[in-house]
Amino acid sequence: MSSDFLNINNISKSFGSVEALKEITFSVEKGELFGLIGPDGSGKTTLIRILITMLFPSTGNAQINGLDIVKDFKKLRNLIGYMPGKFSLYEDLTVEENLKFFATIFNTKIKDNYYLIKDIYQQIEPFRNRKAGNLSGGMKQKLALSCALIHKPDILFLDEPTTGIDAVSRVELWEMLKRLKQQNLTIVVSTPYMDEAQLCDKVAFMQKGEVLEINTPQRIVEDFDLPIYSVSGKDYYKLLLALRKMDITNTAFPFGESIHLTIKEEMNPEDLNGKIRKFTDQNTVTKRIKANIEDCFMAKMLKKDE
Repeated sequence: MSSDFLNINNISKSFGSVEALKEITFSVEKGELFGLIGPDGSGKTTLIRILITMLFPSTGNAQINGLDIVKDFKKLRNLIGYMPGKFSLYEDLTVEENLKFFATIFNTKIKDNYYLIKDIYQQIEPFRNRKAGNLSGGMKQKLALSCALIHKPDILFLDEPTTGIDAVSRVELWEMLKRLKQQNLTIVVSTPYMDEAQLCDKVAFMQKGEVLEINTPQRIVEDFDLPIYSVSGKDYYKLLLALRKMDITNTAFPFGESIHLTIKEEMNPEDLNGKIRKFTDQNTVTKRIKANIEDCFMAKMLKKDE
């Protein structure tokens, strides 16, 4: 028997002549933390808005726990928790007033489901009388997450929840999601940050309205089959341009202080470094490395564009 909780079948969405989503199909299991990974404009937000019944798909359909997102949208709205990328609570209400308001519209009380938000809300409870508009970015996200959970949803959608918040708050939010997952809550989260992909049980790489690959982060990295090296040198930009012109180069992308280079055939790092030095006339250091999740995304994106 299938344990799929969310099923998406050939969903497409167009806005006039712009095709925002192109035949999206995948499923999410009950209790899974699923990531939609991709840059701005890849279709992540459009897909989430369709799944939370804010938009109708142009074609295709989806079911959440057996309920159709179009036919059963009224029933589904009581089962869905949603946290948009932009803070959308009432900024002139206090922290506590916002939470009470969302509990009321879902016909519940804070005390009924307080256990679900306890770990999150306790961090902002000392500021319960502060207006939401005066909270820091991290505190706003914790309040928004508390409001999205107060009615005990069956599935939680978060649209780029860590965009614009500090690094500590990012870590804290993902720790919260892990704890929520332990309560068998199904979570779908979108993010443009590749490092966050590794925190998900499974991810879908998205680009230009299409899904490039769906798998576990570990499997995606393990399946990377191109020889990849880290190359560093003094004149970073000049080195990058030169590497891209080498006849053996497949791709060359900047990663922090080094350049990740993939080549057409495996080479000993020392031999490769000698070839690079001759070609670039630079004193370089070349090391064989393992691909990270961003390397994998870039490779999939380029392959799709070929």
